Amino acid sequence: MTTEKGSISIHTENIFPIIKKFLYSDNEIFLRELVSNAVDAVQKIKRLGALGQFNGEVGQPLVEVKLDEKAKTITISDNGLGMTAEEIKKYINQVAFSGASEFVEKFKDAKDANEIIGKFGLGFYSAFMVADLVEINTLSYQDGAEPAKWTCDGSTSFEISEGSRTTRGTDIVLHINAESEEFLSQHKLQEILDKYAKFLPVPIKFGTKTDSVEDGVDEEGKPKYTSVEVDNIVNTTNPIWTKAPADLSDADYLDFYKQLYPFSDDPLFWIHLNVDYPFNLTGVLYFPKVKEDFDMQRNKIKLFSRQVFITDEVKDIVPEFLMLLHGVIDSPDIPLNVSRSFLQADGNVKKINNYITKKVADKLSELFKADRKGFEEKWGDIGLFVKYGMISEEKFYDKAKDFALLTNTKKEAFTFEEYKAKVSDAQTNKNGNVVYLYATDLDKQDGFIQAAEKKGYDVLVMNSAIDSHFVSSLEQKLEKTLLKRVDASVANQLIEKDEKLESVLSEEQSTTVRGIFEKAITKPGYTVEVVGLNPDDAPVTITMDEFMRRMKDMAKMGGGMSFYGSMPDSYKVAINGNHKLVSKILASADEAEQSKFAKQAVDLALLSQGMLTGAELTAFVSRSVELI
Repeated sequence: MTTEKGSISIHTENIFPIIKKFLYSDNEIFLRELVSNAVDAVQKIKRLGALGQFNGEVGQPLVEVKLDEKAKTITISDNGLGMTAEEIKKYINQVAFSGASEFVEKFKDAKDANEIIGKFGLGFYSAFMVADLVEINTLSYQDGAEPAKWTCDGSTSFEISEGSRTTRGTDIVLHINAESEEFLSQHKLQEILDKYAKFLPVPIKFGTKTDSVEDGVDEEGKPKYTSVEVDNIVNTTNPIWTKAPADLSDADYLDFYKQLYPFSDDPLFWIHLNVDYPFNLTGVLYFPKVKEDFDMQRNKIKLFSRQVFITDEVKDIVPEFLMLLHGVIDSPDIPLNVSRSFLQADGNVKKINNYITKKVADKLSELFKADRKGFEEKWGDIGLFVKYGMISEEKFYDKAKDFALLTNTKKEAFTFEEYKAKVSDAQTNKNGNVVYLYATDLDKQDGFIQAAEKKGYDVLVMNSAIDSHFVSSLEQKLEKTLLKRVDASVANQLIEKDEKLESVLSEEQSTTVRGIFEKAITKPGYTVEVVGLNPDDAPVTITMDEFMRRMKDMAKMGGGMSFYGSMPDSYKVAINGNHKLVSKILASADEAEQSKFAKQAVDLALLSQGMLTGAELTAFVSRSVELI
């Protein structure tokens, strides 16, 4: 073969700086691209052999990564198809560079890699991110092919000459540049291979490792072990998502989970994804145990394309409410930009998103029907997913309303339909609306819960991070249903009925009592009213209006209600006109004593809700000692 030098015919001389700037935000992916290409070459020769289009010995498929720290080179070798000199010209010089040229022309004004959409066949040229000289040594599988060598220093010039390879396949040798010497490290390369190549379908060898193998027995008859050097194969070629669910046991799924997330608790359950129409998608999604504080966990869903790791930023593919799931999704149909780092919005992505939503809903429905008790036990962990999904996805709500659970203070669980049937008789107001009462803090709201339960009302527990939004969502979705926090009013007024307990006080006495309490309350934002309650109820109850408090809760969660979040708090002070303390205050002729009793009753109401602090709490304690 004669040596041939040439110049690649493109419109710009500075193509590599542009590729480096826009295509690859993370230069470590050069190894992913080159190893993936090598795997493709190996798989193609296997296919040709299977189709009878290659009659030679296919051999054991292998891709090998070699590091030579002294020579400052990284070599990626495969025993795949190989190339002839003519194929190098076509695939390396023409196809890839024409793609690069198109890229430059089309996106030279792009400011951000997110703007760069399309597939340009530029993976090979990621090598020039870390190398100032790249060599290809290759021998084609074709009969009579001669070995060929291609070299390029990152400019538009190249040289093709006779190669030295004697067996079928390709070596790509990277001469690492001065800025990228961090990659001349065994540890660093192992780390990158673990990240991107862990599940590639062809064995990837990277050096050797020491293993212990059984070597006879000792004097006591116990097995002896000896150390041997073996190939360091970095990947599992047949991960579980490539297998049929029928061929897998629970132990297989749990082992794989531990492989992905070594330090995590076992998941609650999992969903095996497998569809080939109208798009290709496989994978396994795991439901982890989730903390109630909406902790965004470090373990993310990993996206693969034909077993090549792409990214763990999957927000467009996986519905937002399922972003707390763990696991793997693999699809060759997910469109990626040239760097494979950003997902492209198109019809397939939306279809995949809808498919995953449906699969999750179907799995939860199946679990609920098959084992109601087990489902209830898991609700503390999965309720967060379900509620978020019901708020954010209409189609998910339609399915989930049949298995979503409402739990009350007695730790009983009900479906929506069951709960409505349970409380309709006692908790329907005079306008025909069923009122669901709920608590967000069982300790703080205990007095209100007990007062409501004395009236025969049931109280739900809504204490997760998302429940302020969930409550509002339920109110919009459920027919003729209102939700009220149990401390939104005194028990008698939580559910408006036609019957009303009257105050024993005259209008004049009520006005006097209101005036005494208004003087005793020194804080702004408190409105006093005298109401007729049961004599056994508390003398003073302090509440915040349901609507105002709910808006403030949603503002804290970032629910677009920031206007309410900045408004000052306002409270309603309900004085129980039928309580004996009120009679005692009216009977006293001493204004100071009246004020002292009123102040004490108000502070007791504040204390019961944890709203009495600092100097006011100190004054209350002193006054209590004095009254004793």
